[in-house]
Amino acid sequence: MSELSARVLELIASGQATSRTEIATLLGAAPSTVSLTVGQLIERGIVAEQGTTASTGGRPRKALRLGGVDEYAVAADVGGGHVRIGIVLPGGGLSDVANVPFSMDDGPVAGLERLAGLMEGLVEARGRGALRGVGVSLPGPVDVEAGIVDLPSRMPGWNGFEVAAWLTERFGVPTAIDNDANCMAVGEQAVQPAERRQAIMVKAGSAIGAGIIADGRLYRGATGAAGDITHVRIDAAGDIPCSCGNTGCLETIASGAALVRILGEAGVTITDDGEVRAVETTNDVVRLASDAHPAATRAVRRAGKYLGEVLSANVNFFNPDAVYLGGILSTLEPFVAAVRSQLYEGCHPLVTQHLAIERASLGADAGLVGAGQFALQRALSATLDAITTTATTPTIRRNRVH
Repeated sequence: MSELSARVLELIASGQATSRTEIATLLGAAPSTVSLTVGQLIERGIVAEQGTTASTGGRPRKALRLGGVDEYAVAADVGGGHVRIGIVLPGGGLSDVANVPFSMDDGPVAGLERLAGLMEGLVEARGRGALRGVGVSLPGPVDVEAGIVDLPSRMPGWNGFEVAAWLTERFGVPTAIDNDANCMAVGEQAVQPAERRQAIMVKAGSAIGAGIIADGRLYRGATGAAGDITHVRIDAAGDIPCSCGNTGCLETIASGAALVRILGEAGVTITDDGEVRAVETTNDVVRLASDAHPAATRAVRRAGKYLGEVLSANVNFFNPDAVYLGGILSTLEPFVAAVRSQLYEGCHPLVTQHLAIERASLGADAGLVGAGQFALQRALSATLDAITTTATTPTIRRNRVH
């Protein structure tokens, strides 16, 4: 499949473009070239063109969509103690979304059996015939091409396990897996204004991660590790040991897990159904801070400041249009305010002059949408590759033997 065909499918599947004109504008390509590529995709039944989109003048534009109106992906956004599952439609639409308790500590086989069972329930209710792909967002480094988790610090037993192959065999459709921050970045980019082409998406939850959008596309870096800010060393962390084996990483003082440790060491407790217990989860931290608990609020504000310090260097270097904040800590105003304040303090005025610093508009659904988009794009690429291979395979003529 050509690079242009892949980009056209990516824009249509994500909903960023619904016309040939929009595609040409976003890609900076000649309208005639885009029109030829779209025409080839329509001939092959991968893309359909129908109706019209709103026009500001001139001829109405025909609307582009994927070939099958009922096609969808089933997706999962796996967290430290839960999984969010749902149906993802072309263009980023969502349905049947649910949050379910989930443990990574059970290992890949038991974990994937449970995950597959949850997703199969959605598939059976929706109709298996229109299922095009499976997408999974995971809380650790991912080798996308190999379909494996690569040296995860919070996923015991998962290292090197062929997650994508396991799910493909189970569901019989293409599977895409990726890091949670990357999935959130792609999901959020699909609903942002087209002029925002450079962005940093930060996930601040039990752990911290970031996904980078460069010129409208996810940037992975040379080895797929772009955006891994969680292990940037920061003076305030001192020699606190990190899960990566190093000391002084951002994760040790700014993540949800760090806040649980900090509040626990301070003797902060939380009351559940009349019973007093220690702070055990990031959700506990959020509950306390939401209730304006002084110690929790101070700890959350400091975490936002430390994250902002690390982000300042990245924002100064990259000069993005936007910084989006996602993950459960982004629901806390003191945290968001501290990040924003530190960015304005630590960045050059030219960098922040038009910089948008805001919560992810998709909220908790950003990772789910991104995982589903990856799955749909993988399925479309596989379909086009199969068609192209069939079309270019030479026919071997054999002489009959009488």
